[in-house]
Parts: sequence; C-alpha cells; structure tokens
Amino acid sequence: MHKMIVLYPEPEDRAAFVSYYESTHLPLVQQLPGLLDWRYSVEVDAAGGRSPYFAVFEADFEDAEAMRAALASPEGAAVGADVPHYATGGAVVLDYPVSGPAPAS
Repeated sequence: MHKMIVLYPEPEDRAAFVSYYESTHLPLVQQLPGLLDWRYSVEVDAAGGRSPYFAVFEADFEDAEAMRAALASPEGAAVGADVPHYATGGAVVLDYPVSGPAPAS
C-alpha cells in the first residue's frame, strides 16, 4: 500500500475552500486511475496547540508506481491544475509506503 497525503494551510476563505473542494475538486480526485480509497477532513487539530494546517486529504494506491501513473494521467493533470482554484494557502504533498500489520477484518 502507498499513501499520499495533502496538507492544506489556512486558506483566505474557509467556506469558499470547503464549498469548492467538496463540489468540484473531490469529484475530479475520484476519477484518478488506480485510486483505492480516499478520505479528508477540514477539522484538523494539533495535539497541544493550533495546527498549521486547516485540512488534510489521504489517498491510497496499490504502490508508488500506481500513484505516479495516476498523477501522470490526464485525470491527474486535471487534479493538479485545479489546486490553485481553491488552495489559496498552498498545499504540502507527501507520499510514502505503508508498513505495519494489516487491519483486522
């Protein structure tokens, strides 16, 4: 399993971010080839203080190659080109292989 996380710093307008993100951006994300699962939150807190991030997005792919292929696809290009339309605070993208025990069924 390979995970991609996008961290969003505080935007200029929270309500505009959430509205655009949920109605326009996430439907684009759902079109990514090889996307196994995804989740997000716009209620990010930090232990012991204020988080530098307003929102977080997680995407699961089979492996790093599947993630890279998804991002290089036409659908991936559309997702990337859409980010400036809502992420006025920018975005930090991280990805990594997931290790550890499989979840209990």
